[in-house]
Amino acid sequence: MTTPSTSTPPPSALGAVCLVDDHGEFRQSAAWWLESLGYAVSTFDGARAFLDAGDPPPDACLLLDVRMPDMSGLELLDALKARGCERPVIFMTGHGDVPLAVEAMQKGAVTFLEKPFQEAALEAALERAFAQVRPVQTPGQQAYARRVAGLTEREREVMALVVAGKVNKVIAYDLGISPKTVELHRSRIMTKMEATSLTRLVRMAVTGTVDDDA
Repeated sequence: MTTPSTSTPPPSALGAVCLVDDHGEFRQSAAWWLESLGYAVSTFDGARAFLDAGDPPPDACLLLDVRMPDMSGLELLDALKARGCERPVIFMTGHGDVPLAVEAMQKGAVTFLEKPFQEAALEAALERAFAQVRPVQTPGQQAYARRVAGLTEREREVMALVVAGKVNKVIAYDLGISPKTVELHRSRIMTKMEATSLTRLVRMAVTGTVDDDA
């Protein structure tokens, strides 16, 4: 996965994650796994690259390696705080370092994970991190987020165009696929979103919630 030129990831139902780690193989595999869960991920090969890209979205979570050659994760956190950028942070390290872990927690980190860590541990840490930046969701909003997270990337693209009022032929042209494929995606979207009509699908997308009739 290439390093993007901006720290603003695309929209996602689960949230935006900015992953800063100088190990390319780990960065790529972690980004792939997070995206498969439904997170929008931006990756950076170092702290300087991340800072140069500008501030991340206000509702983003930062996943930072502690030990990096240009600037440590702790130094990066200090730099962000110095310019008024406060985001929930999860630190990672390949070294069992208790003093570093203590310092990270004192600086306000959500948690400190030692590599290699279990995927469930990172997933739980992200849930705690996003709880700090998200308003309390209603059951309907939670249900909508779960349904959107169950869509594939292509299905989300098709759904956005459907909600925008575009017909199948136009969607097919815009995405470079056949109208028959668009129809297949639409059918799957309606099933996964549990929408009994196009009107209800649009209403869910516009309001970001699921009502009793949807």
